[in-house]
Amino acid sequence: MRREYLAGRCLLLAAGLVIMAYGVALSIQAGLGTSPISSLPYTLSQLTPLTVGTATIGMHCVLILMQILLLRRDYSPVQLLQLPVALLFGWLTDLTLSTIQFLSPESYLERWGCCLLGILLVGIGVSCEVNAQVVPLAGEGFILAVCQTFSLTFPKVKVGFDCSLVGIACILGLLGQGRLLGVREGTVAAAVLVGLVSKQVTKRAVKPIMEHVRPAFFRER
Repeated sequence: MRREYLAGRCLLLAAGLVIMAYGVALSIQAGLGTSPISSLPYTLSQLTPLTVGTATIGMHCVLILMQILLLRRDYSPVQLLQLPVALLFGWLTDLTLSTIQFLSPESYLERWGCCLLGILLVGIGVSCEVNAQVVPLAGEGFILAVCQTFSLTFPKVKVGFDCSLVGIACILGLLGQGRLLGVREGTVAAAVLVGLVSKQVTKRAVKPIMEHVRPAFFRER
């Protein structure tokens, strides 16, 4: 792989992380519930001194450790690159939250507008991250490890994983403050729409661009 092409993929990954971070931040500001993958870090941030970004990093570290325990000898050391990606994403999450603190949607309609924009950005970010094909985020890496270990399909494990995160977030919120934290109707909307947005963005934008750009880097010179 030409270094220029690899650098382009890394830039696509970085862009995806930035876009996702803004999507998560907008979902939090909307106050209608975060996406399933962010529900647990957000809940932890409400129950502890941790920021959302720090809690996200902690969750990703646990998921990386679980991948190692599941795969053992089959675990590829290159997957440890998930750690710096997790650190970057956690830092970006806190940074983007700080930059949009001025947003305070008041009406229910305004909150939904903010929430849907967040879902759109998360979907675009996921498309960029997946198609960069550099290293998966720890959540996706854990799902792939479960699929490999137990011979399961990705969609089924993905649904189970998301439901588990939301369930744990609900339990912690009820135990800690007697109410749900970061899990509302927006969480359901994100669970349904993020995948659809990501699929359409990949089909209509990211893949055509990648297929057009790739031959230019590998053309004989």
